[in-house]
Amino acid sequence: MTVNSPNKLSLVLIAHDIRSLHNVGSLFRTCDGVGLDKLYLTGHSGFPPRKEITKTALGAEQEVHWEHHWTLEPVIEIVRAQGYTVAAVERSAESQSYTDYAVPDKLALILGNEVTGVAGETMQTADAVLHVPMLGKKESLNVAVCAGIMLYGLRANWERGLQAVR
Repeated sequence: MTVNSPNKLSLVLIAHDIRSLHNVGSLFRTCDGVGLDKLYLTGHSGFPPRKEITKTALGAEQEVHWEHHWTLEPVIEIVRAQGYTVAAVERSAESQSYTDYAVPDKLALILGNEVTGVAGETMQTADAVLHVPMLGKKESLNVAVCAGIMLYGLRANWERGLQAVR
């Protein structure tokens, strides 16, 4: 399925308080690669123009539609008003593996800070909480790596679901 299909999955990423500018640059490249509709950088997340972002993004910051907002809550309200389901990416007692998630046609993912993750109050307001299954001793991945796995994996889940309907 191509990104320009009329039956297109609409993906939005909300990256909150991502402190590493290299992670932000990597998010731009991943967002471009997966055909993301929009990237919201919120809180203390770095945003262009910054040489560290450009170094990692390799021009993707020029291709991806993005905005910066200082607070997260209004962005959640914006995407919900546009019909997006909001899913936080965090491991918790209530989270489910992204591999088992039935992906809606419009999905906004929230990623949190590299150390503290997504805040509990944000997870409580989310429609779903998703995680990447961890098979080793560590409980988390680098935020940019996690974003890549989630975005491509959720797109694949959606495409499989769409194909099953045909």
